[in-house]
Amino acid sequence: MATLPQHLAELQAEIETYASEYGLDFFTTIYEVVDYRQMCEIAAYEGFPVRYPHWRFGMEYDRMMKSQTYGLSKIYELVINTDPCYAYLLEGNSLVDQKLVMSHVYGHCDFFKHNRFFSHTDRRMIDGMANHATRVRRHMDRQGVDAVESFIDVCHSLDNLIDPWLPFRKPKPARREPSIEMPIHVGRITSGDHERSYLDEYINPPEFIEEQRKRAEEEREQRRKIPPRPERDLLGFLLLHAPLEPWEADVLGIIREEAYYFLPQRQTKIMNEGWATYWHSKLMTTRALRDDELIDYAEAASGVTAMAPNQLNPYKIGVELYRDIEERWNKGKFGKQWDECDDRQLRDDWDLGLNLGQSKIFEVRRLYNDVTFIDEFFTLEFCRRNRFFTFTENRRSGRHEIESRDFKKIKDTLLQQLTNFGQPFIYVVDANYLNRGELLLAHRHEGVDLRLGYARDTLRNLERIWRRPVSILTTVDDKPKRIRFDGTEIQIADEPEAWRVS
Repeated sequence: MATLPQHLAELQAEIETYASEYGLDFFTTIYEVVDYRQMCEIAAYEGFPVRYPHWRFGMEYDRMMKSQTYGLSKIYELVINTDPCYAYLLEGNSLVDQKLVMSHVYGHCDFFKHNRFFSHTDRRMIDGMANHATRVRRHMDRQGVDAVESFIDVCHSLDNLIDPWLPFRKPKPARREPSIEMPIHVGRITSGDHERSYLDEYINPPEFIEEQRKRAEEEREQRRKIPPRPERDLLGFLLLHAPLEPWEADVLGIIREEAYYFLPQRQTKIMNEGWATYWHSKLMTTRALRDDELIDYAEAASGVTAMAPNQLNPYKIGVELYRDIEERWNKGKFGKQWDECDDRQLRDDWDLGLNLGQSKIFEVRRLYNDVTFIDEFFTLEFCRRNRFFTFTENRRSGRHEIESRDFKKIKDTLLQQLTNFGQPFIYVVDANYLNRGELLLAHRHEGVDLRLGYARDTLRNLERIWRRPVSILTTVDDKPKRIRFDGTEIQIADEPEAWRVS
């Protein structure tokens, strides 16, 4: 790794001192200066230039280079969640830009270290990625590049079918233990007196005994079923139960491991970027910025928080929410007394002088993800002050128009986009559906139908791994349906009733 130029090394020491004085706590941070081609290459590999070879990364690199060439976007920095943290600075950045970027990076590094959703990630993932690349190249040498790349394509199309809460639960055994068939015991109610055995038929009527026997039989059948209860970690289930060749299982395991590594970054995009933006603003405007750098800084910072048409900028909404939380907790705008106050003027002038804002935002940074962050702190006052609204396309004119400024609808729309990243909830229900080895999935319907084109492609790719027919239970136009792919054609059939999570 190239040595950082002297002026940037001094700048790093300066910014790091400011960040520490404000209470940020981060892993050792190592910077490297790269040109734009190198930056695009690293960004295409999602921060890890040692990743396995695949055409998708080359396509992403080409898109980024064209975007830079035509002035559509620019990557100022890149930082990855490891210990130590590695950050890349763009060679063409001005000194003001480098100050801003370093301040931003220390916000990210603090977030990586302390947010609970990153607590289970592998902090030595650079070594892990290099190991994955070596194994994939070995499989390509033995199986052929086309075969391995084609299988990686299939795995990539399924890499969102994981359980986001799995890292917080006790890990399951790598293999299924053989089950021992136990006899069924039916519970009976006793009279408590052997001399009153004549009451047994009254206390334990035959219909009661039969009901108990059927219930015990159902419980035993449920324990036999694979999986015993619906599972969200489809990739993990396939690893355990699909008839994969050894190299296929290894590749699928690599894709799954990396999907879980990147999962917290998807869960905390608004919080993470908002935290880094909050701190680059704080450090620059209070400590690092010289008077003659003000205009250049304002131009760069405004670009970070600018809101493009029809898009939600995570930097902007994140930083504004942190500032709102800080102000509310400084002034005491929370709790029962605040919630019950209906006087508009009193609420506007409210200030208890608590000065708890800094400690509160550090607590929020540690405990929340995007969904809980928006759910708890996106208030009616915040919504009105920042002029949020929902929009829709006018089919007649082809233009986007304001649909509603209703607070509940706006918040519900935001939460819907963030919950499970706006993607459907898919569960594995049965690995031996109708006793013929068919894999049955189910879609937990949340008011939005599956996109049938996506569903068909997903079933085709799943059948490639399962090597038997694959079905999914869902709801289409308020009617229960089962979509099935048997290796040759897609079939859509009616179901007697909708599937629900028990």
